[in-house]
Amino acid sequence: MSKRPAVWLPILARLWPMTWNGARLVARLRPVPILGKLAERLSLPMFTGKNLNVSYIPIGEIVDGAGGNSVLTREIVAELIRRSSHRVIIGTCTCRDAKRCENHPIDYGCIQLGEGTKQIDPRIARHVSVQECLDYLEKAVADGPTPMVGRVRIDDLLWGVKNEGRMMAVCLCCRCCCTIMNSCKYWPPEAAGSLHRLKGLAIVNDAQACTGCGACREGCFMEAISPAPEGGMIIDNERCKGCGYCVNVCEHKAMKAVCDDVDAAVREFVDRVGTLISIT
Repeated sequence: MSKRPAVWLPILARLWPMTWNGARLVARLRPVPILGKLAERLSLPMFTGKNLNVSYIPIGEIVDGAGGNSVLTREIVAELIRRSSHRVIIGTCTCRDAKRCENHPIDYGCIQLGEGTKQIDPRIARHVSVQECLDYLEKAVADGPTPMVGRVRIDDLLWGVKNEGRMMAVCLCCRCCCTIMNSCKYWPPEAAGSLHRLKGLAIVNDAQACTGCGACREGCFMEAISPAPEGGMIIDNERCKGCGYCVNVCEHKAMKAVCDDVDAAVREFVDRVGTLISIT
């Protein structure tokens, strides 16, 4: 088992601003000859390829194009929890702690799944049963975050787990504090491409129901939403990562998540991430 004292969590939170500040710095340096390429070469490996491969699982309902029914997508995360051989809940959310979040509980940390989690020091994480983890998931998502699930290599380093591909991250951070949501727009395309929208998922806008209030546009971390000249909103599904934040924030139900085939999307996600990590 790794050694991480309880004080590791507050120390990490104090250091954490370097992540989003670093992303901005790399973006500023990108046009600069030599320095730009050097900065990207040093930062890209941790956020591309086998080191980062994740998808957002939009919590709520997705209209299944194959069956025409609405599907509760939290069941995707719940099924991963049931399949996992071991699981932990990190003591705090590092992103929220770093930003001293006033909108969501700081002690709602991320979930980690798989055999590798047995190595995590119990002073920084709770080792929990399947049912305890499912109960926690329900409580956490009721607070509003969208789970980001997949392979996050940097978590091995943070939590003291050997790089053996045996731990899956279920990040439960919020739009206001999440490091990725606040820095992804600064990433080069190779890194931003590590965030995979669920296969066949699209966000659609009902122009008749849309009031043009702009809440969805202001909250989109990829800046993928813009006003349509004839009314309503245009969603750039090339940039959209399918987090579903716009669906949840729209008070007029004008935004909807639609998927060609939810079962096929889940299979693609499990197969893609399963080539990098095992949770059983």
